[in-house]
Amino acid sequence: MNKIYAASLIMLASVAVPSHINAAFSLQDAVLHQNAPAGINPMIPSVDGNYYYELVDDGSKIIKRDYKTGTVTETIFDANTARNCNISRWEGFEFSQNEQKILLYTNSTPIYRYSFKADYYVYEIRHNKLIKLSDEGGEEIATFSPNGRMVAYVKDNNAYVAKLDYGTNIAVTDDGEKNKIINAVPDWVYQEEFGLTNSFAWSPDNAILSFIRWDETDVPLYSMQLFEGNGNNDYCLYPEEFEYKYPTAGQRNAITSVVSYDIETRVLKTMQLPITTNDYIPNITFSNDSSKLMVSTLNRTQNRIQIYSVNPRSTLSKLVYQEESSSWIDFSLMSKMKFYDDFIVILSEKSGYAHLYKHTLSGAPIKQLTNGDWNVTDYYGYDPVRKVHYVQTTQEGPLNRVIAQIDDKTGKITILSECEGTHSAQFSKSFSYFVERYSSATTPDQYSICDSKGKNVRNIEMNDTYRAKYTSAEVPQKEFFTLQSEGETLNGFIIKPIDFDENKKYPVIMSQYSGPGSQQVLNKWKMDWEQYFATQGYIVACVDGRGTGGRSKDFQDIVYMNLGKYESIDQLAAAKYMASLPYVDASHIGIWGWSYGGYETLMAMSQPGSIYAAGVAIAPVTDWRFYDTIYAERYMRTPQENENGYISSSPLERAKDLNGRLLLMAGSADDNVHITNTLNYAGQLQRHDKLFDMMIFPNKNHSIIGGNTRYILYRQVLDFFDTYLK
Repeated sequence: MNKIYAASLIMLASVAVPSHINAAFSLQDAVLHQNAPAGINPMIPSVDGNYYYELVDDGSKIIKRDYKTGTVTETIFDANTARNCNISRWEGFEFSQNEQKILLYTNSTPIYRYSFKADYYVYEIRHNKLIKLSDEGGEEIATFSPNGRMVAYVKDNNAYVAKLDYGTNIAVTDDGEKNKIINAVPDWVYQEEFGLTNSFAWSPDNAILSFIRWDETDVPLYSMQLFEGNGNNDYCLYPEEFEYKYPTAGQRNAITSVVSYDIETRVLKTMQLPITTNDYIPNITFSNDSSKLMVSTLNRTQNRIQIYSVNPRSTLSKLVYQEESSSWIDFSLMSKMKFYDDFIVILSEKSGYAHLYKHTLSGAPIKQLTNGDWNVTDYYGYDPVRKVHYVQTTQEGPLNRVIAQIDDKTGKITILSECEGTHSAQFSKSFSYFVERYSSATTPDQYSICDSKGKNVRNIEMNDTYRAKYTSAEVPQKEFFTLQSEGETLNGFIIKPIDFDENKKYPVIMSQYSGPGSQQVLNKWKMDWEQYFATQGYIVACVDGRGTGGRSKDFQDIVYMNLGKYESIDQLAAAKYMASLPYVDASHIGIWGWSYGGYETLMAMSQPGSIYAAGVAIAPVTDWRFYDTIYAERYMRTPQENENGYISSSPLERAKDLNGRLLLMAGSADDNVHITNTLNYAGQLQRHDKLFDMMIFPNKNHSIIGGNTRYILYRQVLDFFDTYLK
């Protein structure tokens, strides 16, 4: 389940500001994208490690810039001068490994949350010539071969190879069919829960193209209706039906297999993997050896991962790594593994915290690279010249993230980043430089170039003007605190009104997400509705309960097989802690959440002893039997294996115990958390004579954005809390 908070900053700007809103800091300031800190354009590192490429703001040019000086040394592509180019604005690009060709795309159309189709073109730098990848356009996941002479892509569920030297497009598969067979492009649930959008893997010698095949024929079909409304006049008399394959907990998944295509002979082969039709294949990639296709598999319970080395010609496989867990394996960590000439680096939680392990390519353990009561949260890679690994960790506490360097031989760890807060990095190919992104609770995003030892080389964007405006005395700031719940120390933050008076009593809104592995209490910049609501006379607080991330594996695992139980205990403990403060009106405490946070809002308001006067649940899951297989079963197993757990974790079963006034909100076209969840819960409330409020957003997805939708949403939430908390 995707974290919704990133999306909460996106909205169009063409909304009038009501006159009663404080001009110093408005709701638009809090939730509109253009009022977020300035970012930087995507930076594509050059092969030599001294330069990077970026698309200029108007999308017309690709420039080459020096890491050290920031000087633009060359314009690599110019839409105004390129031959055969009649497109003035491009949306994205990718270089071939030899940097002689560029793959550009435009006219993109979203498919699901992360996937899209677009019109792709290949630009030959030497000849200043642009060539369309296929006459029809509308390709997906276009991917260069290592030598840049071919591009693999998908169209209408079939894989193709464009041979650029000959101007030919060859069909690799012909069995692709909507809602049945998908080649190379992952199905909906793989995209949503594994974050996989492209399964193409080229062999280093350019001879083999491998990919994953999904047979979703027997996956249940889900239908949604699209309506007229919110500016859409297409379906004024009869709703349009949208159908796609969505496997809910306990139902059939797509059957996956790995296929390899020989470029010369055009022969397709299916790899021989000792897995069942229930197993997942969340990743494939070649090592530096073309005879070793590395295939990661997870059993359906997601507590056993296996990595196989597969010969794409013989199709034979060999197990090189296996790990099991008493709960679940977080594949988002395992997916950060990297393959080198003679070893593999794996990120695993098997010690109780996420740490790095070094193995031979045949799977034999070499050493544990990191150790301690903290987590490695990202692995950036290994520098063979300096013989060091680069990572992001929680060494400075779970609220912070630092960039560190690990000596491969001695294991010595050197922290490269300064200042408490959240640091992340993007390294050059040579690891000589990295782009550092930094922020804290009091410092908006800053971007700078550092050398391999973390020394600042130059600043790119420091957001000085933005910082002066939004860290002023007129904008509420975040303070951190801790509290106890059943012997566990929980982290939280509190945002108080600007004119806070400790002698007054304030209503409180508890903000939370609470999902397994998530973390909202971070020393990181975030300017959102919480700050604005604090200007409207509320105290806003957030507490990360058990099950959330940044802590030990045990802290997360307690929620296994029984979602909602410990999260609700902890959220109620947080509310009671707030109620104990002398400046809090204990009879006017509310709770708010989106997605998993919406689910937890319903669970907490139905918890025995609940003290919430009001709550807002946006796009909530109301029974894990309604949600997708990969996410629900990761934490709950199947309904057939854990019937009692599904019952006790269901807000539907607790609707009769709801305490306080509730506002339900959902998008009618949510392909992630279907509106079925909201409507079924509304029916249960009505059955038990519970009064509640509800707002439905026609044709909107899980993020509920577009037009003035997001502004209306937050105005409705504020009006609701004003009614029931003041």
